[in-house]
Amino acid sequence: MLCVHYKFFSKVSSDTVTFDGLHISLCDLKRLIMGREKLKAANCDLRITNAETSEEYTDDNALIPKNSLVIVRRIPVGGIKAASKTRVISQTEPVSGTSKAVCKNTISHFFLHTALISKPRSLALIFQTLT
Repeated sequence: MLCVHYKFFSKVSSDTVTFDGLHISLCDLKRLIMGREKLKAANCDLRITNAETSEEYTDDNALIPKNSLVIVRRIPVGGIKAASKTRVISQTEPVSGTSKAVCKNTISHFFLHTALISKPRSLALIFQTLT
């Protein structure tokens, strides 16, 4: 019996799965790891990466050679979703003078202070958004 060593990304120790033949397909390796770790295919999928070459195996028919060490990461079944929307404020011109805004709301104060430092022309737009 030959083996492939696997280590979950978040764990320190590695484990082993055994199989017959010189190599194992990615699909079979995932099935064996999920069975050994008692994971359900309906809840998660596995992302398998070669520990030496950092090559990610994506094709289910890819062959993984015997005695390999792979890194395993659990991912949601639908894949990883994109993060929430993020606004990017670009800096166009510095402020020559400084002024201080007095504000009861700390979040509003932060946005006003940021606007004064980065883009004085956009201050009116940000103030309208906050009120």
